[in-house]
Amino acid sequence: MGRPKEFDRDQVLGKATELFRRLGFAATSTQQLVEHLGINRKSMYAEFGSKQELFEAVLERYDKVTIGSNFGPLETPSAGLSEVEQVIELFARGARGKSSGLGCLLCNTAVERAANDKATRAFVDRYFQRLTKAFQNALENAQGSGEIDLEVDTIAQARFLTSAVLGIAVLVRAKASSAIVEGAADVALAHVASLVPA
Repeated sequence: MGRPKEFDRDQVLGKATELFRRLGFAATSTQQLVEHLGINRKSMYAEFGSKQELFEAVLERYDKVTIGSNFGPLETPSAGLSEVEQVIELFARGARGKSSGLGCLLCNTAVERAANDKATRAFVDRYFQRLTKAFQNALENAQGSGEIDLEVDTIAQARFLTSAVLGIAVLVRAKASSAIVEGAADVALAHVASLVPA
């Protein structure tokens, strides 16, 4: 019978998320992971197999915890334009808060690795699809309640809003000035407002 683990898997994944989000996959060394996670190399490999597999476990957890929290309100049956606006504002606030220079881990991963790594691309594709469907859900609800015109193409608008928030996340990652980030968000918010019947 093996010795019981001396660490909490979820806590380790949370710490790994912090490091990968700050440095990215390529710039994060195994030694940095060992030091930051507070577990030895042997235990890390025994639990996760490899740096790649650890990263994939981090992405899975990030999708469930962070993306679920950020975009969950858009996925509810009662979501509407208010929830769309709240998500845009949430991303824009990253320019002034602790997310400045960090951005969204899945968005960062899309830029760094999705084009060249099949496993990573699967996570990123799922992320893009989830965001688009979440925005589409909120827009269709808004359409059903009369908040926006029936002529509005909710699929096209959802794709635009997905690209808008991802663009804002890239600006936050790049430490763009708050004026640039918030200016981009203001234009996206104005676009959402334009969908409301006059």
